[in-house]
Amino acid sequence: MSLGEILVAVTAVAVGTTLQRVSGMGVGLVVAPVLSLLIGPVAGVWLTNATTTVSAFVIWRAMRTGSDWRRLRTLLPCAVIGAVPAALVVRELPLAWLEITVGSILVLGLLGTVLASAADRLPPVRGPFAAGVAGAVGGFFNTTAGVAGPSLVMYSRLSRWPHPSFAASMQPTFLTMGVLSVVLKLGVGAAPVSDLPQWWVVALLAGTVVAVVPLAGRLAARVPAETARRLALTVAWAGAIATLLRGASRLL
Repeated sequence: MSLGEILVAVTAVAVGTTLQRVSGMGVGLVVAPVLSLLIGPVAGVWLTNATTTVSAFVIWRAMRTGSDWRRLRTLLPCAVIGAVPAALVVRELPLAWLEITVGSILVLGLLGTVLASAADRLPPVRGPFAAGVAGAVGGFFNTTAGVAGPSLVMYSRLSRWPHPSFAASMQPTFLTMGVLSVVLKLGVGAAPVSDLPQWWVVALLAGTVVAVVPLAGRLAARVPAETARRLALTVAWAGAIATLLRGASRLL
């Protein structure tokens, strides 16, 4: 990665971490499309998964309480069901089609996030089946495109999951899904070590997360969650469309 690319990546991670601390999600939405454009969908999404793992761990320690473990006992194991086939998809797809897949998943996820606002008018969804489906879809989306959040937002709206509990619960969720994605893609050869950024780049982005979280914690008390969510969606839409178009251009 060039110096300019590293600066863009650090900025994306700082913004995404701040948004995640304020609204409960944001790292994957902001970082995945940016890194996919900078270094390609395989290395970009893998680095997003690694960054999400660190950010979720650090933010979870800062938030300390509020996670709904009753839901997570169903949701998290089902993430494995989605993550395993996703790692194989990443390994087998040609680069152009992988970029199209990543861009399409980002667009679909963002559409789901937008449509989630209408979910409040639908009958509430209860029970472990819905949590299991959300976990499996989130695991698949996270491993292929680095964005588990939109499917989980949709589930939270449909199930009437209170936002404070949802935001706290997303940190162990993103931590688990991030570790799954990183390990599985290395294990099946979907993300060869030789194609990944140098170790110090990974360490730099992890250090950015650690440095930004205390500041983001202070902003969380002042910035409305809806404002942070809108900013994250704006950045994510731009990156998702650019990734999709670049994949299509490779085919042409």
